[in-house]
Amino acid sequence: MKNFYLTTAIDYANGSPHLGHAYEKILADVIARTKRLSGTKTKFVTGLDEHGQKVQQGAEAEGIAPLTRCDRIAEEFKEMLQKLGISHDDYIRTTEDRHKRVVCELLQNLYDAGDIYQDDYEGFYSTRAEQFLQEKDKVDGEWPEIFGEVTRIREKNYFFKLSKYQEWLIEHIQNTEGFILPEFRKSQVLEFLKEPLNDLCISRPAERLSWGIPLPFDPEYVTYVWFDALVNYVTAAGYGTDEFEENWPADVHVIGKDILAPPHAVYWPIMLQASNLALPRQILAHGWWTTSGAKMSKSTGETVSPLALADQYGADAFRFFVMREMTVGQDAEFSLERFSSRYKGELGNDLGNLVSRLIHMCHQYFDGIAPEQELQEDLEKNLQTRWNEACSKTLEHFNSFQFQLGLEETVGFVRAINKYADERAPWKLAKSDTAQDQKALATSLATMLEGLRLANELLAPVMPGTHAKICQCLGQEPAEIWSGRLDWGERLARVELGQKMILFPRD
Repeated sequence: MKNFYLTTAIDYANGSPHLGHAYEKILADVIARTKRLSGTKTKFVTGLDEHGQKVQQGAEAEGIAPLTRCDRIAEEFKEMLQKLGISHDDYIRTTEDRHKRVVCELLQNLYDAGDIYQDDYEGFYSTRAEQFLQEKDKVDGEWPEIFGEVTRIREKNYFFKLSKYQEWLIEHIQNTEGFILPEFRKSQVLEFLKEPLNDLCISRPAERLSWGIPLPFDPEYVTYVWFDALVNYVTAAGYGTDEFEENWPADVHVIGKDILAPPHAVYWPIMLQASNLALPRQILAHGWWTTSGAKMSKSTGETVSPLALADQYGADAFRFFVMREMTVGQDAEFSLERFSSRYKGELGNDLGNLVSRLIHMCHQYFDGIAPEQELQEDLEKNLQTRWNEACSKTLEHFNSFQFQLGLEETVGFVRAINKYADERAPWKLAKSDTAQDQKALATSLATMLEGLRLANELLAPVMPGTHAKICQCLGQEPAEIWSGRLDWGERLARVELGQKMILFPRD
């Protein structure tokens, strides 16, 4: 059976991790964890893009070798992945021999097939974007800021026949439902493809750029960084080995909207088609984090250190915030005030207080042993009905990548448990000696425990550490697969509970 194969964009080795990097990896991780919990064998890959002119220039400015610089940056990104609880199965670096071999094989195949040719080029070049530009790329007669310094150059290079496949690609995008998500991004790509495609320059002269993979058919040139980087997806899938058929094609590429077109929605599909390889089933393009409506960037000084926030509040709180706040595909506003509001409200007041007071009452009234449900009245039936609705909607939203809506349902159910507690008022029932009130006390705590257990199941892909801590409080093992764990029952009856803990401490 084929694995669910999930990839992210590989980060460029030209700076430290920022909020955008962290969000993309968390998004992919939540998808991967959801698939595994659903019983689907999953392979999740991320990595580092290490070649190119900017990396070479950065190393020269530091007076070190490019690989030395890449090694340092790779460790920074790996530290981020570890601190954020990212459960990737492979971390690919484009300087690895396994990747160089695949890039060279694909290039040679395309050259032998006549899809790569040599020609002279004269025109504009952006070092920041590492791409050749045309007059049509200007906005109001000026080069957009994203291109940085643009210079005019003339040189001989190798070109890939991108234009040969333009009509095929348009037809594929139009006829393949869900290939590009969200849907409005598909329209943007088709709009891009209304203009004739120029063939893609896939080389740089080694005398100008030595930091790259040499072309197998002409070592005086190195491979253009995008042609090199995109190939990582088939390399990590095991191209050339028996493992490849278990993984390829990719089920979902998770990328930022800024590299959808042309790299992932134009270059990559055409490269695959020309190489007789299956296309990815979906490309999921997420939005940007903004402050005051403008994209966060180093150039404006508007950045957020994901590791600083994770260190201060815990990785799970950070993971929860970014998944709760951003609608996948849209931009989202970041502020410390918004983060603090979610942390104190939905995590601290709604979830944290529920866990703390519930475990405390179980120890106070039942010596830390989970009581059995002894009544089944309207309040209990209503909460069970609320769970069935919340569970169904949450899973539906998670499976369609609308995690913010799924978390809204889950948080809503946690609030329903708290509302049930207020209505049953077990702290008042405990003061009564009547048999009926004692039954109601046991029932209320048993019902709340079961509700918490179930809500905690749905938090597992988003907040794995918190999920494990709550499982510890409930005397349960963390979930590895959801099978049978999402049904309302009496799984905790007579279970010895752990001690209460403060999950989300106040400043």
